[in-house]
Amino acid sequence: MRLSEAALAVEDLAALVREEDPSLDTIQLEPRAGYQTRSVALDVVTREVTDCLARGFRNMAPEEFPMLYCAWGKARVGSTALNNLFGMAEIPSYYQPMKSITRHRLVEQDAAPWLLPSPAAHPYIFSKETSGPYVLAECLYIPLQQLIDAGYPASKLHLIILDRQPADSLASWIDKWSSRVPEHILARHYMIAALNVIRVRSHARRHGVKVTHYVYEATREPVTAARALFRRLGLSDLFTETSVTKWKEKGHLESDQAKIIFPEEPDIFNVPGLHGASADYSFRARRKAPVADAHLALLERCGIEDVYRESVAACARDLGFDVATSARMFGPATQMEPLPTRRAMPIPQAA
Repeated sequence: MRLSEAALAVEDLAALVREEDPSLDTIQLEPRAGYQTRSVALDVVTREVTDCLARGFRNMAPEEFPMLYCAWGKARVGSTALNNLFGMAEIPSYYQPMKSITRHRLVEQDAAPWLLPSPAAHPYIFSKETSGPYVLAECLYIPLQQLIDAGYPASKLHLIILDRQPADSLASWIDKWSSRVPEHILARHYMIAALNVIRVRSHARRHGVKVTHYVYEATREPVTAARALFRRLGLSDLFTETSVTKWKEKGHLESDQAKIIFPEEPDIFNVPGLHGASADYSFRARRKAPVADAHLALLERCGIEDVYRESVAACARDLGFDVATSARMFGPATQMEPLPTRRAMPIPQAA
């Protein structure tokens, strides 16, 4: 029999994600408060999103696809600001196109396929995707899987893995969404979304997709961080300091002035004020309230702190930050050595 979402404790789900257990694709995902209106398995939704994307990619030869820099991370890691940063560099910058299609299918609505610009006009494009927060399907989807299965050439993809200090990003989840989703459910979804990096990164490596790690706290030195990221991606010629420091009205991230291409989403997912405004691309310390001790303990128990330390070390390595720069960005206790092997968690069995 299939595992059901309701029957699994968060530690059980975390174990399945850490082990990349194939049963995750067939867990029965239950409807929730209008954000998902049908009982469905992840593999069904993934197939539907893939089919939608494939309609947009139909009859395209590999050379007709632009190079796509696809950023992925748990929600509330500074990804929308990064969207705007790439848009400021005059790179078409898309706001979670795969997640938007996923959300339409979760509420049983048709979605428009993603129509790509010509590489002759735009050889590079950027998109961001985030995991969570409303339902488990949003926490477990793998955008690269949907893209590649739909026909996007793996050679035209570069994955940017995003991360942020766990307690800060969880606090932001609770601040932004606890009026819509019970806090204990948000915490559960957060743990799974954060751990899903294991599955996302593995999928990239299996298909030969290049991977770069980028941690939000690097934006404590925004020009240094952005310049290093563009250099790593081979986009140094498109980088300017003014794209970091002089946003003006383009820093209103929910407005038409922003340099972001937003999709149509089902109305229930619209959260006014979710994205703020800023005159530049920079670090914002926004934790408004302490995170409950029980949630902090869960971060440690599920291995989220380990995941973050690994992201920091990988970001410093990928972007070429020296020890002094890393310490200023991430703190003097930055873990630069490989982490010890984690304690294995038991995998639950279907009844």
